[in-house]
Amino acid sequence: MIGLLFTFVSDMKEHILVIGANGQIGGELVEELRKIHGSSYVIATDIKDAGAELKSGGPFRQLDVLDHASVFELIKENKVREVYLLAALLSATAESKIRSAWKLNMEGLFGLLEMARQENFKLFWPSSIAVFGPGTPRQNTPQHTITEPSTVYGISKLAGERWCEYYHKMFGTDVRSIRYPGLIGYKTEPGGGTTDYAVSIFHNAIRNKQYECYLSAGTALPMMYMPDAIRATLELMNADSSKLSIRSSYNIDGMSFTPEQIAGEIKLLMPDFRISYKPDIRQQYADSWPQSIDGSVARNDWGWTPRYDIKSMCKEMFQGVQQLITSH
Repeated sequence: MIGLLFTFVSDMKEHILVIGANGQIGGELVEELRKIHGSSYVIATDIKDAGAELKSGGPFRQLDVLDHASVFELIKENKVREVYLLAALLSATAESKIRSAWKLNMEGLFGLLEMARQENFKLFWPSSIAVFGPGTPRQNTPQHTITEPSTVYGISKLAGERWCEYYHKMFGTDVRSIRYPGLIGYKTEPGGGTTDYAVSIFHNAIRNKQYECYLSAGTALPMMYMPDAIRATLELMNADSSKLSIRSSYNIDGMSFTPEQIAGEIKLLMPDFRISYKPDIRQQYADSWPQSIDGSVARNDWGWTPRYDIKSMCKEMFQGVQQLITSH
């Protein structure tokens, strides 16, 4: 299997590694990176086998991020200069698998920080608005504020932020991070996050013309369309290191909306769509998170500006999910 991998990457040009490439962010990030750098120079890995599209588009290896020796060997043999560490258990899933979530989310990061310190590559690791808690200002949440996470996922992300900053200050490790809001994209299935209703609603609308939402109608949360999230990630990784004032994790702003608002946009495209509400445990997680984010530090440091609003996002999502369902 290793021999098959390295037929893809036979020369020794520096490579980019994406760990957790099967996830919501990973697949689209790999696709964009391969467009920019060439398909053979972006190595995708995941603990699960990949689909035909990801494997045919460039090198792929089935790999456990907690197998530090194998990860390190892959990095050294391919002269990897950038690593995107996306492997994690998300909010709702992590609550049902507490110890597994902590092990994956923390030991995965700690291992890569050590490797980055030794091999001097650039490391991207995503944080989340889940680091915030009930005591955090909910409107226009600032970069530096109270962080009292109430979920396993949020606790692991807050601990990760502190380790990222520590490694940068103590060892000069070039680690970069974004506190992602809820992410919305049509190319992958929802992955167990509290904000995934904003993806599921489109699938259910097109398949069934109805959706039962696990959050209440007026629950406002910060959201971002996937093309903006991918662009923000790449812009941060390409930014001049000397201009970056945050090495824990950057706030970035996108859009904020409620289930009722997104349902209203879908009804403009599908007038007979119906939504109902049955809040579950995820409502508690959502109620502890911000309603809107202050991304001014990211704007000042590396020029971040979102391009999508709820209307433009909904139009593209509806068309994208429709095509996806039709093609299958």
